[in-house]
Amino acid sequence: MDPVSLGLPHRDPFVFVDRVVDLQPGESARGEKVFSPDDPMFRGHFPGDPLVPGVILTEALAQMAGIAGGGDGRRFLLSAIRSMKFPSAARPTQIIALRARRTGAMGGLWMFDVSARVGEVVVAEGQVVLNEVTA
Repeated sequence: MDPVSLGLPHRDPFVFVDRVVDLQPGESARGEKVFSPDDPMFRGHFPGDPLVPGVILTEALAQMAGIAGGGDGRRFLLSAIRSMKFPSAARPTQIIALRARRTGAMGGLWMFDVSARVGEVVVAEGQVVLNEVTA
């Protein structure tokens, strides 16, 4: 499934979910991202040894959480990062599996456990809080 068609408000070049492979609206979502080695960020992070920046992995996971919470026209913005760890590195051309699962909600704030893996190796995990935007 295309993330933009599922309500992701971001557009190129700031879409960090290539496809959604499972969606339980309001509860959870799984998706994938593969970064091209030609992406300009790898010229500086790091020349000769490119790594996906942790902040980009965090944004990809926040986008995955927004997709999980979305549906029925709902839209979310990242409000807080409760914790985020990067126990291993992700590199260009690797398939990064993204997961987000809602763990709670209070008012317009939705909490998600998120993780990113390359194969069985965790490259990022933590909790994010999204704020539901009411137009």
